[in-house]
Amino acid sequence: MDLRISEAELEVMEALWSAGHPLTAAEAADRIGAERGWTLATVKTMLSRLAAKGAVKHREDGRRFLYSPTIKREAYVGHESVRFVERLFGGRISPLVARLAEEDALDDEDIAAIEALLKELKS
Repeated sequence: MDLRISEAELEVMEALWSAGHPLTAAEAADRIGAERGWTLATVKTMLSRLAAKGAVKHREDGRRFLYSPTIKREAYVGHESVRFVERLFGGRISPLVARLAEEDALDDEDIAAIEALLKELKS
């Protein structure tokens, strides 16, 4: 997967993913608009861009279109996570974790989750 989604487009994808069912452009705008202050026209533009990229599909429902994602959120997040680590940390995760620790960005819950994951991976 080599799908590049902008931050703004990701907002629209998140609305579609969280809905769990196809949305009209107006429904997507209702979910996003209050937070971002976007108009319906802006959301329609984002949906058109995402459709052109193959990230969403639409089907006609009377006089409106229903939009749904063509990719699962987990697959996109996984791909972007790997791309991020490759781009900024040479493909190694330990420098990322070290950097987060240096920035005090890890709380006790995060550290416990990382320790549990490492324990599971070792066994």
